[in-house]
This record gives sequence, C-alpha cells and structure tokens, in this order.
Amino acid sequence: MRYVVIMAGGSGTRLWPLSVAGTPKQLLPILGGKSLLQKAFERATALVPAEQVLVVTSASYAEQVAAQLPGLLPENLLGEPEGRDSLNAAAWPAAVLAARDPDAVIAQITADQLIDPLKKFVKAFERAFTLAVSTDLLVTLGIVPTHAHTGFGYIRRSEKIEDVKGAYLVSKFVEKPKRKVAEEYLESGKYWWNAGLFVWKAATFLEHLREQEPEVFDGVSQIAADPSRLGEIFPTLKKTSIDYGIMEPLAGKGSKSKVAVVALNADWRDVGGYPSLGDILENDESNNSVMGQVVSVAANDNIIINDDPDTVIGVVGIEGLVVVRTGKATLVVPVDQAEKIKKLVPRVAEAVGEEFV
Repeated sequence: MRYVVIMAGGSGTRLWPLSVAGTPKQLLPILGGKSLLQKAFERATALVPAEQVLVVTSASYAEQVAAQLPGLLPENLLGEPEGRDSLNAAAWPAAVLAARDPDAVIAQITADQLIDPLKKFVKAFERAFTLAVSTDLLVTLGIVPTHAHTGFGYIRRSEKIEDVKGAYLVSKFVEKPKRKVAEEYLESGKYWWNAGLFVWKAATFLEHLREQEPEVFDGVSQIAADPSRLGEIFPTLKKTSIDYGIMEPLAGKGSKSKVAVVALNADWRDVGGYPSLGDILENDESNNSVMGQVVSVAANDNIIINDDPDTVIGVVGIEGLVVVRTGKATLVVPVDQAEKIKKLVPRVAEAVGEEFV
C-alpha cells in the first residue's frame, strides 16, 4: 500500500520573528489563511487517502498539528522528543510503516515547500511510485531548473531508465555551487535541483539503512517494536541528513547506482527564508512584497510584514530591506543578508530571553 510521510519538524529560524519556537513557519497561516503544513497535507491527499498520511514533527508542535489537520489519524502523528535531522525523520516512520504493512511504499515530502500545479506534482509522484515498486531503487524527485541557482543542492543524472518517463539513474549529489559552477550545471542540462522529495519501498529503505547506518536502524526498529521507548532511544540516534546518511553513498556511476531521479517539472518553491516568502506575497506598485498593515512612500523592492493587527508599519525611502514586526519583536535586515537571521536568533535569546525566540 502507498503512504505519504510529511516532515514538519523544523524550527524555521530564518523566518524569525514571524516564526518562533512555539509556532514555527510550517504552522503559520501565511497562504490565504492556510499554513504550509495544510498545503502539504492537501498535496499528500491527492496521492493517497488521508488515513495513509503520516506527519513527523516535534512533539511540542503535536497539538497544533492535530488541530490544523483534523483528517490526520492520531496514530499517524509522530512527535519527535527532539530534532535529530532528516534521516531519523524518514527512518522512524519507515520502521513504523514496515511493522504495520510489510509492503508499504512511502512518498517522503516536506512541509516547507510549495509546488504548483497539483496535477504535475501528482504525475511525477505516480511515476516515482511506479519506479520504486518495480525496482529496488530509492527514488528522488529532481526539479528541472529554470536558472542557475546557488542556494540549492543539485542531482547529477546519468543513464536514462527506459521504462519510466523522465527517470534516470543518479551518479552523484552535489552541494550548493558557486555562481559559475551553477551556470555550468544549467548549461549542461544534466543537473536538476535537489528538492528533498523521495519515494521508496519501506523494506528497501530499511535494508539500506541497516547497511549504511546500523545504529540508526537498530534504534528505530526498537522504537517501532516498543513505542514506549521513544523518549529513551530517539535522542541518542545519530543526527544526520537523508542525503549524507543514505542517498549520497548509494549514488554511483552507471548501473551501479542504487538511486534514481524522476523529473518534477513544476513551479517549486522552498520557503526557507524571507526572500522565498517574499516571492509568494502580494506585491504593491513599487514591487514591495507586503503582508499586514503597511504604508510606504518612495520605497522599492522590500519585503514588509506586519503581524501585529493593532499597529501599522510606515516606511519611507528604503530599498532592498526585510522589515518584520510582530507583537514581540521587530526585524530589519537587507534582503541579500537574510541568511544571517539564523545567527541572530541565538544572540537575541541570550541578550533578552528565550521568550522572544
């Protein structure tokens, strides 16, 4: 049977102060009153019935997740005692599903992305499911790039898989490139963006996990067999990503590769920080991305967010800035330095207290 696992455990520090510890970015109602998580659940239920969707998140967000997703079965809400990176967010639900259904096939998606149109998302995942079921390959979804982006990792394609349209073996995964290298990747036509979207048979994934990360395999297997040991075992699991732990070691030249990629030729946005959030907000006549009560004069190309309904933000003569106001904090940073917000957050906590982050 097919299942979808939504990873929704991130803290979203690059969207501080809009995203804070108690209400991370994936739970914020920033999409016409809906959250990123709710949009992800809509995509998931386009692939499988709601009872076959699982969400893995922080235990501290569990009540909010349940409230936002009334269609999610209680036993399908997996709350991590603490974050241990994406490998464990995939390994734990894989072990749980394998125990429930030895023939489980899993689509692993994330809650901090937007993908349109839905029909292209569904078509790509249908092809990925077909490939994962008919082979022992781990399948990732590659975004066909539209420009030379330096903020994403890339997937290097190799041999075409004739039985599935838009499918190739993967020779390697590469980290975020410099501008010149990204331009070379785009020109070659052999590299796609790495979206962190996957499809695999639970049994196949767990067998590779046993080989690559045996301690993680043992840990999640014990948790699946005895859920009461979650708090004891989960915090001890090795903290690493799916790419480092599983996908990169299994990619290889030619037919030796145990990883495949299927094209996802859609409008894909990873809402990782304010620049990407700005892309989905409404723009005013001066190309300011605006949310909430904002008044501007001679201000251009800014991202201005007012999350305090009892106040107004007024700006004059500024350009290329992120300005965010909430009930507890105000942020001002150049758009091109927004990545540095994640360094600011711990300093805010240290200077004025954890309650502000």
